[in-house]
Amino acid sequence: MPAAATVTPDGDVILLVSGDSTAARAAAHAQDDDLTAVIEITDVAPVSVPHRIRGRAWLAGWLTQVSEADRAACAALLAERQPVGELLRLHGHPQWVLLRLEVGDISVDDLWGAERVDPDDLAAAEPDPVAAHETELLQHLAAAHRDRIRDLGSLLGPRESTGLTAVPLALDRLGLRVRFTCPDSASAFDARFDFPTPVSDVRGLRRAMQNLFAAAGR
Repeated sequence: MPAAATVTPDGDVILLVSGDSTAARAAAHAQDDDLTAVIEITDVAPVSVPHRIRGRAWLAGWLTQVSEADRAACAALLAERQPVGELLRLHGHPQWVLLRLEVGDISVDDLWGAERVDPDDLAAAEPDPVAAHETELLQHLAAAHRDRIRDLGSLLGPRESTGLTAVPLALDRLGLRVRFTCPDSASAFDARFDFPTPVSDVRGLRRAMQNLFAAAGR
């Protein structure tokens, strides 16, 4: 497991790993770009729901050590995006090694379906402004506003919503996904509640959520 990871503007994945890890040892003996590797990412819902794995992604490519010339820039980018305290200040210590994965193939299987992703799209992607707050917000909604989440079932149209239990499953700049479980049954289904327009910050997210709850109340 890397201590931290980020994506460069060119779409490469920079990893901070232990110097005695298998990946670090293999990269140390690799010649140029002849070491192939795969990163598997598992996305687990931060709230208690049936089937908590929301998705998986696989990034395949070629693994090398970050060159001496690029090490300072890569460490600075990593520190900016995922600060991990003393680890980054000791990035030059043998205990920690910076690796680069040049991505050649990406596949994703998540709540939205399974598909392949062009590595250029990864390079061009911007972080979702809600991502850094999603865990805290979903846990807060599940703990303090479970009744309001359940009331969103009234927006499902002809689907019977009486007695459903509801748990917020995913939240991003485009909307909220809720997992509903039918009464006296193990069956469950997900419903996506899209915001009228994408939100750009937490303040906009708060307004969008208030409007969504108001619509359910009506």
